[in-house]
Amino acid sequence: MKEFFVLLKEGNKPSLLAAIVNTVIAVLKGIAFFFTGNVAMFAEMMHSIGDAANQFFVFIGSALSKKAPTTRFPNGFGRVVNLVCLGAVLIVGILSYETIVEGWHHIQHPTKSGGLLITLGVLAIAVILETFVLYKAGKEVLHEAGVAEAKGLAPLTQGFVHLNRAKPATKLVFMEDLVATGGGILAFLAVLIAHFTGFLQAEGIASIMIGLMMFYVVGRVFLENARGAIGETDEQMLNHIAHLVVDHQDVKDIKKLSVVKEGEYLHVELVAEVDSSISFARADDIRDHLVDLILNQQGVQDVIISFDEDDGITHWKHVSNRPDSLPPV
Repeated sequence: MKEFFVLLKEGNKPSLLAAIVNTVIAVLKGIAFFFTGNVAMFAEMMHSIGDAANQFFVFIGSALSKKAPTTRFPNGFGRVVNLVCLGAVLIVGILSYETIVEGWHHIQHPTKSGGLLITLGVLAIAVILETFVLYKAGKEVLHEAGVAEAKGLAPLTQGFVHLNRAKPATKLVFMEDLVATGGGILAFLAVLIAHFTGFLQAEGIASIMIGLMMFYVVGRVFLENARGAIGETDEQMLNHIAHLVVDHQDVKDIKKLSVVKEGEYLHVELVAEVDSSISFARADDIRDHLVDLILNQQGVQDVIISFDEDDGITHWKHVSNRPDSLPPV
């Protein structure tokens, strides 16, 4: 149990912050729905409950993924965060379905809800809090992508550009809170339209749209974490590491290079061709240098390097034009 609490300290902080904030928001929306019966508020309440549960699971999963390899599990626990995310999206999927069903019922049988000021007040507070979490998640995305500290609106605008370089947990938080912020604004507008125009179905339509946005997150997160659980090649980092290796004066060619992403970490395996005349001591120095160089790249957890003699044939043709520099850890 002590080890578990130690691991929790290493958990994804944006996930924990988002989980706490969404729990508070869910309680506020639940109280507002109880007093007003507003269906758009119901949709938002379900959305916040789903996000809070999801993000708590992701926080715990990201912490457990930091557990050191054991004799029984020598490859470590990096993929745990992917498995937890896959389980967590099932909760959001169920809540998404219930949100859409409730919205459809309201469209068929529209009813006027009360407590306009309570509804608008809670939704406004929720949007402000969700935007705060989204901003924090955006900053974490840029940090994990190695972008210099961003100021102003950069975490919100540049977060989209670098989202693919973020860790699975951070990416999920950013996407969920982006949809949550948009859903809150949509619900706010629907309540105003229903109240001032008498078009009561607007709240039901908003509920369905919020449910569909939640389903989009479910689909996106499921596909990305399914790839992570299987283990996929990180093409950008593979290209980057290939350039670092071929730039070494003693490396003649790359016979094999794989950069596999598991959870938040990268596993690198390299077979490099060198001149057959070099000594074992020199080969060992080359290996040590390459290991240090590659381990210093962002997200790389372990490196396996072996050598083969240069046969004069170019094997590695995968390297494209030099990419933008990726930052070290």
